[in-house]
Amino acid sequence: MKIVPLTLAEANALVMQWHRHHKKVQGHRFSIGAKVGDELVGAAIVGRPVARSLDWHKVAEVTRLVTNGHKNACSFLYSAVARICREMGYERVQTYILGSEPGTSLLAAGWHLSHRTSESHRWTNRANRRSDQPVEAKQCWVKDFSINMPS
Repeated sequence: MKIVPLTLAEANALVMQWHRHHKKVQGHRFSIGAKVGDELVGAAIVGRPVARSLDWHKVAEVTRLVTNGHKNACSFLYSAVARICREMGYERVQTYILGSEPGTSLLAAGWHLSHRTSESHRWTNRANRRSDQPVEAKQCWVKDFSINMPS
């Protein structure tokens, strides 16, 4: 597998094709793809953190990650995103996955489980809940670079 740059439109097209429960995103910092030969087997979209309380100068967030099911593509993309974010000077990169997902790819890529949200945690009230957001609790996984960064 190799990493290739993607435009937001290219990455969003894969999200619309392969993602189980999310739609495309409006913006990004950068997007990358995973290729095997000439075939694109996955994509990651990295943007600002969704939580407004986090400093977007220091924290990046994987807002979408999709694959066609190719073996190890998820962990390959998570590892590549972490390397890129570290090189760009971010102190941390994070992502949220559903509470029912195992997080195996994140663990394989060296990320750690930071915390879990409760099922009742919402960024909007019940009347304005977005239809593309799953209603179950989520897990926040993190790769922290602020510790042991070379000087």
